[in-house]
Amino acid sequence: MVAEHVIVTTTTDSEAAARELAAQAIEARLGACAQIVGPVTSVYRWEGAVQTDQEWRVEIKTTTDRVAALTARIAQLHRYDLPEVIATPIEGGSAAYLAWLTAETRG
Repeated sequence: MVAEHVIVTTTTDSEAAARELAAQAIEARLGACAQIVGPVTSVYRWEGAVQTDQEWRVEIKTTTDRVAALTARIAQLHRYDLPEVIATPIEGGSAAYLAWLTAETRG
C-alpha cells in the first residue's frame, strides 16, 4: 500500500532561508503546511571531511503526487549544492486533517 500523504524534509543554513523555502512551497500549493525546527546541529561527511554546522529543518506536509514537483522546487530555490530532500510516508492520522492537507495542495 502506497501512502497518500508524506512529510518532505529538508535542511538549510538559516532561519530566513527556511522560512523562504516553506513559504514558497505553501504558496505554490506543493504543500499544505510546513514547520521550521531549529536551530539543530548537523554532523555529516562532505567532500571527504566531517563537518558540523547549525541548520534549520523544514518539514512540509504534502500528498504523494506532489513530491516530485516539491523536490524540484526545493532544488531550484536551495543554496546547497546537494540539498537534503527526504519523503517520509504518513501512515495514519486524523482523517479530517489529511483531507484538508489534500485540499490545500490542489489549486
